[in-house]
Amino acid sequence: MNDANALYLGLISGTSADGIDAALVRFEHDVPQLVDALVHPWPDELRARILAVAQDETRLDLDAYGRLDVAIGQCFAEAANALLARNAGERAAVRAIGTHGQTLRHRPAGDHPFTLQVGDPSVIAERCGIDVVADFRRADVAAGGQGAPLLPAVHAMLLSRPGRTRVVLNLGGIANITVLGADGRVSGFDTGPANGLMDAWCLRQRGTAFDRDGAFAASGQVDKALLDALLNDAYFALPPPKSTGREHFHLAWLEAHPRMAGLAPADVQATLLELSAQSIAEAIVRHAPEASEVLACGGGVHNRALMRRLEQLIAPRVLGTTGAHGVDPDYLEATAFAWLARQRLLGLPGNLPAVTGARGPRVLGALYPAPR
Repeated sequence: MNDANALYLGLISGTSADGIDAALVRFEHDVPQLVDALVHPWPDELRARILAVAQDETRLDLDAYGRLDVAIGQCFAEAANALLARNAGERAAVRAIGTHGQTLRHRPAGDHPFTLQVGDPSVIAERCGIDVVADFRRADVAAGGQGAPLLPAVHAMLLSRPGRTRVVLNLGGIANITVLGADGRVSGFDTGPANGLMDAWCLRQRGTAFDRDGAFAASGQVDKALLDALLNDAYFALPPPKSTGREHFHLAWLEAHPRMAGLAPADVQATLLELSAQSIAEAIVRHAPEASEVLACGGGVHNRALMRRLEQLIAPRVLGTTGAHGVDPDYLEATAFAWLARQRLLGLPGNLPAVTGARGPRVLGALYPAPR
């Protein structure tokens, strides 16, 4: 396949469902370069439905599931078309759209491991008139892997430096780290909550989708008894490879702890921020003791209180963002799914077995052709 002048478009909505990230990407010597990007908002009612299902607060019958799948696909198509409208002269050059979809469940362990992302890719192909590649995680799970994280291959391509160990920290709803070894080896895993619990609690208590700059958390005090109880969750002690999501770390999980009774909402938020910071820092210190710097990306880089606390906990390691190294921290995930779409069309693997635990490299994703 000759795609010397081709563009690819990546789409993702993360576990916080705080918007659909869309990235238009060009490849130079097989390395992705961001051309343009935007965040497309969810309609409030649809976002509420997504979060209710993801947190197991609402059960879906098959009809409701089908409607949700199509509604999410329509929003993903709107996001892609909004970005294409802003780059109208480039539409014909877009070879494919790589869509992650919206995760509703991620259960890579047990007798029947699975991961479920929705957002009908046929709807996206029909409404955008461009081939779509979707369903990237299930092939890795079928091969015995976690299906996540999938970004470390792109982190290594863009941010590794020979002779230097770095950590790339993705602060989405869930946090994950990629350890880029000085010797070229790559490892990584989900550490646990980043923004997801804080966002959900902020929405519940204040009616806002996120805690801007961590101001709500900064107004409270950490409750050590609650923090210790939360950190005692078995997930944190599991060895990698491992991955998790909102189906585990959600408000019902939080509210099941007896210590929650009577705590001021701001104190709960402060404790949730500390939970994220401590679990992330502990993972970095344990699994990347030789790292000299941590490069953060994802929505959490804008939470100044979280970034300050992380900086304290990981010292003497230096905390920065990927932006200082030419990689936009807000759109690295969407860029990665553009890369994964290209890998699929080229017939090349998209996973790193050393990260996910799969039995070997796998070509990820399924192709949904646009109408001709």
